[in-house]
Amino acid sequence: MKLSLVLIIFRSNSIIAEETAEFCKCIFNEKNILSIKLSSDFDKHNIEDIFKKHQLPDLVVVLGGDGTVLKSTNAIANKKIPILSFNIGGNLGFLTQDKQFLLDKSFLELIEKNYFKIDSRSMLECTVFDQNEDKSNPAKPNKYIALNDFYFKSKEEDLSSTNQIQIEIDDESVNEYKGDGLIISSATGSTAYSLAAGGPIVHPLVDSIVINPICPMSLSSRPIIIPGSSKISIKNLNKGLQIWKDGSKCNSLSKSDFCVIQKSLNITNMISLKNSTSYYGTLVKKLEWKGNLS
Repeated sequence: MKLSLVLIIFRSNSIIAEETAEFCKCIFNEKNILSIKLSSDFDKHNIEDIFKKHQLPDLVVVLGGDGTVLKSTNAIANKKIPILSFNIGGNLGFLTQDKQFLLDKSFLELIEKNYFKIDSRSMLECTVFDQNEDKSNPAKPNKYIALNDFYFKSKEEDLSSTNQIQIEIDDESVNEYKGDGLIISSATGSTAYSLAAGGPIVHPLVDSIVINPICPMSLSSRPIIIPGSSKISIKNLNKGLQIWKDGSKCNSLSKSDFCVIQKSLNITNMISLKNSTSYYGTLVKKLEWKGNLS
């Protein structure tokens, strides 16, 4: 990969991440590669301003944990710029490479010699409608995208977290979930909140969507994996629900409001360096599995 411009996004409020960003910038300067540093406390306008003043970067380097990666992917999702992320200041993440590639400067040679692969990760899109809109012909629906997941919980002011959520899959009524909420996860997000809530682990390259109830009142309400081409309609049947995307609040559903979640046209291109820890190796390390059968 030939590099002429690189965007470096580092975790805000982290001295070590900011210092590492400066170290990274020096590495690119040594190769006469222009680089721009940006703290992760940016809003989308900061990113757009950079894109207006410069050409699109050839690469985005993210320095932080999975949370920093999620914010960065949401900001550049429609650009399809490859992302190379390093875990700085935290534990090994599912979305980051080992920081040793950065510290010994070997990552740049691997990039320039094309010793890497790019995984195209599916993203989810959530379109929110109010009860007065016709979902077949909405006026101005609110749309959100997420790499990991969307989930639904009662609003903070509600005394009880129990809620009732109806879902349809491809226009067919499937279930009404009663409990603490509902997670709609991509394959990439299956190892995030969905896993913590008892959901299945799905390889990130499997074209699928996970529907996972949070603490359901019925033992028959189980997680389900459906095709990535599915369209999921979600309707709120009782109290107000807060919608979260990749761990951040984005909207709410009043009683009888609904939203539609499906695979987005946007993707996230994640770079995996040669000889980096594999997905299965990360699972073994993170989940403390017994990875040796001998």
